[in-house]
Amino acid sequence: MKNTIQVLAALIATSLLFVNQPNLRADDAAKPVKPAETKPCQKPAWLTDLSIGIKESYDDNIFLAGAPVLAPYKVPVGSVAALKNVSSFLTTISPKIGFDFVPLLGNQDALQSLTLSYAPDVVFYHEISSENYSNHRIGTAAKGKMANFSFQLDNTFNYIDGNKYAPVYPGNYRSAYGYAPSRERRQQLQDRSTLTLRYDQEKWFVRPTASLLFYDLDTKQLAGFTGYQNYADRYDVNGGTDLGYKLNKDLAVTAGYRYGSQYQQTLSPAIDKYNQSAGSGYQRALLGIEGKPFNWLEIKLQGGPDFRRYGSSAPVRDRTPTTYYGEAALTATLSKQDTITFNYRQSPWVSGTGMVPTFESTYDLNYRRKFNDKLSGNLGLRLLGADYTSGLSYSAGKSTPTTAPTNLRNDLQYTVSAGLRYAFNAHFSADFSYSYDLGRNAVDGLSTPSYYREFDHQLVSVGVQAKF
Repeated sequence: MKNTIQVLAALIATSLLFVNQPNLRADDAAKPVKPAETKPCQKPAWLTDLSIGIKESYDDNIFLAGAPVLAPYKVPVGSVAALKNVSSFLTTISPKIGFDFVPLLGNQDALQSLTLSYAPDVVFYHEISSENYSNHRIGTAAKGKMANFSFQLDNTFNYIDGNKYAPVYPGNYRSAYGYAPSRERRQQLQDRSTLTLRYDQEKWFVRPTASLLFYDLDTKQLAGFTGYQNYADRYDVNGGTDLGYKLNKDLAVTAGYRYGSQYQQTLSPAIDKYNQSAGSGYQRALLGIEGKPFNWLEIKLQGGPDFRRYGSSAPVRDRTPTTYYGEAALTATLSKQDTITFNYRQSPWVSGTGMVPTFESTYDLNYRRKFNDKLSGNLGLRLLGADYTSGLSYSAGKSTPTTAPTNLRNDLQYTVSAGLRYAFNAHFSADFSYSYDLGRNAVDGLSTPSYYREFDHQLVSVGVQAKF
């Protein structure tokens, strides 16, 4: 980790020293340089990003845990107990460097951008070092157009260098969404990729597309520790085509189809003797609308039925359910100073802990206000949902699941956030952010619901960023 920071610091210093300097001949060395001839350092066109940020934060509930300790518990060497209200100050160092290779290739009419970026986060938890990690984020993208054909490729690869042992939730009481932040700090690989092709005519277009969401968890798989999190590898891959009809030059309606597969790792018999996996194949029929119905509003909506087929080992009551898939992105530019964005997604997915599949929902609403050229602020609301009640539970000592929906999990998380950013100049800025999370269980009839899923969580951060 130390070597990574040193290399990045040297790279930034070297770039600042040498970018856009004039070529010198041997006989120029003895000539004095007049002050009027000195030029300011500027990034070359191919160096799109060169920055570093430092953020100090305080987290009052690191594990988003809500359950009190009800019984003695064991923690394997290298792991940590995910106790309620464990707090810590933390430091995040975030350098970034980005390139666009198109300027280096000369005039490329077809290729509009070809980018590569490296943007790691190095995070230190000062009171609980087991949570220290570094996220090495590599982004690649390409975009081009030739006559009626266009394409776009986006890929983000994450290598997270963290603890190889998962935390232990004493009493096996994982809180609503509490496991997710802890999991994202552990050793793993992630990859998110989308590829879109498009052929346009005056009144219609056709758009083949493919996407990948991939998680390779590298934490230890252990048995015999109640509440230890055995994370499952998983992925989602799909492909299909959209057909679009242009209502006008700025707005179109679409009809699409997707064929895909979701995978979930089967754990060893010592951990899961029932050999369960919620992997499935699926097909989706989608209708949508996209573009700008008004000058101030940009929208992209798509949704429809999800036809799914689970494998024989899936812990579900219905192996061929028909559910729903939907996604939306709206941007309302109310003025030069005011922007509202809304993002929405609902989709069946597999669990990252345990084997029961989930129906996940995300709603994000954000308002951004630019007070002047230096000061801007934002307010955000978020609702997350993870409904596990389609799954089955196994009774102790039985080899077949119960027939009732006994999995008592329907997690909700409400988040309110706010932030301010002040730009001292084009190269230096400071920001402040605050968020408050409420984790709640939506299943009725539990005798002590707060013991199972509920938590409160606050995070406050102050940071600075330098751009070159």
